[in-house]
Amino acid sequence: VQLQASGGGLVQPGGSVTLSCAASGGTFSRKTMAWFRQAPGKEREFVSAFPWDDQSSYADSVKGRFTISRDNAKNTATLQMNSLKPEDTAVYYCAVGRRRSVFEPYYDYWGQGTQVTVSS
Repeated sequence: VQLQASGGGLVQPGGSVTLSCAASGGTFSRKTMAWFRQAPGKEREFVSAFPWDDQSSYADSVKGRFTISRDNAKNTATLQMNSLKPEDTAVYYCAVGRRRSVFEPYYDYWGQGTQVTVSS
């Protein structure tokens, strides 16, 4: 099983970026797809999750600005990030797990991460 995250880069404050996660080597239609991030000097934290059988959820810090979506037919997940702030700067990781959770042990597969830098 492999997860490939892409779409990061340098963006100005207030700007937008879209991250994509492509999953291969398995069936993910009945799994939770999620995004985590790790800022410099900080622990990795939950950003958003989209269970196969429930609504999406978000960390309070990104609620109203980020939107997660998934395409089960293509085994992909997308994180649309709007109104970006410098504190959103981090390496963003996609993950696939058994259930929706903010805790990493519930996720079995992880992508390699993609850097998002918000700076003027």
